[in-house]
Amino acid sequence: MKINRNESNIHWNCISCLTSSWALCDYFRDNNNNINNNNNNNNNNNNNSTFMKSNKMAILTKTVHEWLEDVHNKRLSTASSAENFKFHKSRIRHLSGPGTFPEKDDALGQGGVLYWMSRDQRVQDNWAFIYAQRLAIKFKVPLQVCFCLVPAYQADTLRQFAFMIGGLTEVEQECRSLNIPFHLLITSNQIDRPEDVSSGCKHRWSDENARFNQTDQVEKNFLYETYVAKSVVGLAKLLNVGCLVTDFCPLRAPRSWIKKIIDELPNNIPFCEVDAHNIVPVWCGSEKREYSARTIRSKLFEQSPKFLTDFPPIIKHTCSSETTVLPPPVNWELILSNYVGDKSVKPVDWAVPGTRAGLEVLYEFIGKRLKKFDPHRNDPAHPALSGLSPWLHFGQIAPQRAVLEVVAVQKHFGRSADIFIEECFNRRELAENFCFHTHSYDSIKGALDWARESLMTHSTDKRDPAYSKTQMETAQTNDDLWNAAQRQLVLKGKMHWFLRQYWAKKILEWCAEGPESAIQIAIYLNDRYSLDGTDPNGYVGIMWAICGVHDQGWPERPIFGKIRYMNYKGCLRKFSVPTFVSRYPEKLG
Repeated sequence: MKINRNESNIHWNCISCLTSSWALCDYFRDNNNNINNNNNNNNNNNNNSTFMKSNKMAILTKTVHEWLEDVHNKRLSTASSAENFKFHKSRIRHLSGPGTFPEKDDALGQGGVLYWMSRDQRVQDNWAFIYAQRLAIKFKVPLQVCFCLVPAYQADTLRQFAFMIGGLTEVEQECRSLNIPFHLLITSNQIDRPEDVSSGCKHRWSDENARFNQTDQVEKNFLYETYVAKSVVGLAKLLNVGCLVTDFCPLRAPRSWIKKIIDELPNNIPFCEVDAHNIVPVWCGSEKREYSARTIRSKLFEQSPKFLTDFPPIIKHTCSSETTVLPPPVNWELILSNYVGDKSVKPVDWAVPGTRAGLEVLYEFIGKRLKKFDPHRNDPAHPALSGLSPWLHFGQIAPQRAVLEVVAVQKHFGRSADIFIEECFNRRELAENFCFHTHSYDSIKGALDWARESLMTHSTDKRDPAYSKTQMETAQTNDDLWNAAQRQLVLKGKMHWFLRQYWAKKILEWCAEGPESAIQIAIYLNDRYSLDGTDPNGYVGIMWAICGVHDQGWPERPIFGKIRYMNYKGCLRKFSVPTFVSRYPEKLG
């Protein structure tokens, strides 16, 4: 099949679907009932459809409470609990300890199962949590959850930290309601049990952050690994658990934490990793780094019938031991007040953290904006995007839930639904694939040879104009569209995805220090101000714009070499630039 030259025109996360993508979407549409039947086979007592059978108008007339109740009922119709659900073991990787899988290990201790929640910060629709409860029910042992705070990595600023803490507050509350102990661990030389959090964590936390500020990045990474491993392994030993389960992230820092825990965890405790973030687990999607959306699409397509199912519910846990007690509530206000990172970037008021709030945004998107998604998704002046990225980034909602709900109404929204599925499934998991298989996913070293050589050939080309990092951060350029996009990022913690590619390419055009510095400036600005910073989608978006990742070579030109070029006039032809610019007139300091 001849590939359209415009296939690589990814608007940050994605762009138009091609012929093979439409085949994937047609498959979902035509086989909706088959997927329902597959889900219902997991439940011997309930034959209700897993997918919503209401039409578009029914969705629009349902209240958000009714819609959320529908989502809950879908879980119940899938299976009564994780125990009764046919869990695909290919979602799991056995990392260390005895046995191929903990389920085959009859020596699972009475200390129970500990789920180390990290990337996927939610209770429901969480494959790692589901697997942990499945094990605990099978062996009739307690289930406990811990979360290790690493504020210097997880949240560059108060904006991101406050959003994460808001979501974790909801997680702890739901765990308590389900009789599942939740332990908050703060990176330090000792385990910080919840009862310790309210007394003296400020001193320890401040001491550790002061030490971070006095060391280079290599030493900081070592400290993160050490503190995370000591906290998680220490808690596992203290609780005498029989199994440790965690979720998956393809980025370097979380991978290094995993390796350190493998080194320090007693060899009689099985340690497993579950990909709870992707529909098709990243290690199943492809064994190599994929060249483009086209090359990975068929691989995801082939496996989607197996993995694109609804979720069984996390239920009240009734298995406990004499030593299992619910810890005292975490003092989240104290945790937030003791944040010692960058407080200059304030929280935003448009995004309410937590799973419920994220699902409400999904509800509003399907009911109000999904129909506009196809014609207006690339128009920054028109509200048509899902707006889900903060909740997806912090794992407060599952991408699979978003896809399931759009698949359920796909026949009513046609191309708009098809394109959203392409973006949330294929393009997003392409970014996961890139970061998983590319160590230097945030550097010019991660570019293909043709792109890297072309960029380096033009690295000393004169930039006119040329702007410093400070000038760009404060939106002091001669480009009113770029300035408005930067102000949106700084003030709102987000940027329209079409503008993100234009924004990043202009950084390359203006950065006199060359392409590597341009990449680092773009990453710095995105990770500091965006609610979804430090994310595979963000890194891949920048690498697409500056290094041609998942793109192809174009006619050579100054500065850009063979990298795709974008300009102001092109934006004027696509949307009303003055309308967007008028929304962000504020000057930055």
